[in-house]
Amino acid sequence: MSVRRAGPGDFDAMTSLDRELDHELPPPISLAQPLDAEIREILESELAFVGEDDGVVIGYALVRRRSAELATVVDVYVAPGARGSGIAPRIMREVVAALRDEGVTRVDLAVPASSALARSFYARWGLRDEVIVMTGSLEHIEERLGRVEAGSFGSIHIQSDDLSAVADAVRQFVPRLPGGSRGSLVAPPRGGWIAVYDDVCDRDPEMLRRLARELSDRIGAVTLLLGVEREELVRMILFERGRIVDEYLSVPEFYGPLPPGDVVGLAANPTVVSRLTGAEPDAVRRIAHTAASPADLPPARELLADLASILGVEGADTGWSDAPELAGAVGIERA
Repeated sequence: MSVRRAGPGDFDAMTSLDRELDHELPPPISLAQPLDAEIREILESELAFVGEDDGVVIGYALVRRRSAELATVVDVYVAPGARGSGIAPRIMREVVAALRDEGVTRVDLAVPASSALARSFYARWGLRDEVIVMTGSLEHIEERLGRVEAGSFGSIHIQSDDLSAVADAVRQFVPRLPGGSRGSLVAPPRGGWIAVYDDVCDRDPEMLRRLARELSDRIGAVTLLLGVEREELVRMILFERGRIVDEYLSVPEFYGPLPPGDVVGLAANPTVVSRLTGAEPDAVRRIAHTAASPADLPPARELLADLASILGVEGADTGWSDAPELAGAVGIERA
């Protein structure tokens, strides 16, 4: 077996191997069309090496210069029957030597995240994960984007009977919220909790979190955020003096994989919830379940209503658009 610099005469053999590579890659990494044009361009103006066995091309590497010090291995591939022969490292040694002669000091290559074998193989060569490239179909992305706001609503509940103090705190923060024109509604105390609804925060869970933290910090009272996100999951956050002391998400990994500690951290802590709200710990354990999928739990609105009930909170099962007309409620318009 031998390795040599590739030239235009190797085009047919390399495109044949490229088609084999494409068949091995899982969707959506596999290509709709072979990289014939790119192979031809690299053979003419970039860097390419082939490995041969008795004159037959059994592997190759295609490389592009990205800058004076960085190059990208576009493809490195060995035919299945030649794997384990050591030809791949020999090809890469020639690549490294050629790049060093040209002043290149770093190299990168793209590997499918699902291919643990390939990632382990390249790690043995001294490469490491630095960038994750995420991919998805436009249809799926469009569908998920369309659900970011749909079906989301939430409210903030402050452990206080001082309606004017809460309304003043809302007035100080709400004008800084972007978008929206309808403002906020501060409902009078019910069961020791004052509810706050806001048209911007109703559609944006992150803005709801910001408003809850701000109000907790300004008022110094226990503050509870309750909401439904995308009609599929329930979130509860307890704040004390602007600091999150407990958080519950009914499907902890709904938005993506999490470290085990974070998954545990998104399960309600019955002791903390009881201390701050007076709810019975056993009731919290019975209601605030987590699961791997929304399908494994009661409907989100039903779960939210049950959770609010054991916390002694009224008006959590509605958002801004359905907020009840309560006597004595304070409306705060956004300028």
